[in-house]
Formats: sequence, C-alpha cells, structure tokens
Amino acid sequence: QVQLVESGGGLVQAGGSLRLSCAASGRTFSSYAVGWFRQAPGKEREFVAAISWSVTSTVYADSVKGRFTVSRDNAKNTVYLQMNSLKPEDTAVYYCAAGRYGSTWKYYDYWGQGTQVTVSS
Repeated sequence: QVQLVESGGGLVQAGGSLRLSCAASGRTFSSYAVGWFRQAPGKEREFVAAISWSVTSTVYADSVKGRFTVSRDNAKNTVYLQMNSLKPEDTAVYYCAAGRYGSTWKYYDYWGQGTQVTVSS
C-alpha cells in the first residue's frame, strides 16, 4: 500500500508562509490524486486543496484561494502545499491523502499522520 508522511508544519506569525510536504513510500502515487485536509480543535475535518495525477488539475477551498498552492513532483513521490498570507484561522493539523480526485474525504484511501500548523496573531 501507499504510506504518506507530512512534514513542514510549525509555528508562524500571521502573514507568514509555510510549505508542507507529503512524501509517499511503498509505491509510486503518480496515478493517484492527492488531497490536503485540515482539522482544527472542535471542528470537522475540512477540505483544503487537491491535485490530480496531472499537474494541470487543481481545486481549492474558497477559504484558501489566492493564498495556498498545491503542486506535485511524481518523480519524487512528493506533493507540496505552499501556504502564504497565513491567518490564525488556518491553525490546524494538516493531512495529505491519496485516492480519487475530489473535495470530499470519501474519495481518498490512504492518509498521512498529519502535521501541526499554528499561526499566531
């Protein structure tokens, strides 16, 4: 199966930037779409962004459009989430997942353990 590991989270001040990475092992995931989700304390898991097997197809939640960019490097089995202009409401555990392209968690079969992103005001 596919194993996914997120990295790049941390503490950042509002207005700052972070780049998250999602590295896959076990097999290539070049044929999988990869989605990013996040979960804040007391809130449901929410969709952030996704990228198809083709780097030309991406989709974003309205809350992050214009600030976040998802990309992938299939040769490295890695997907990235560049987060700019971060806001305190972006604070959450961020997860990457591999599966079918879409904006709902039900499309995804493989999940990473998550990485914490904390944005201070």
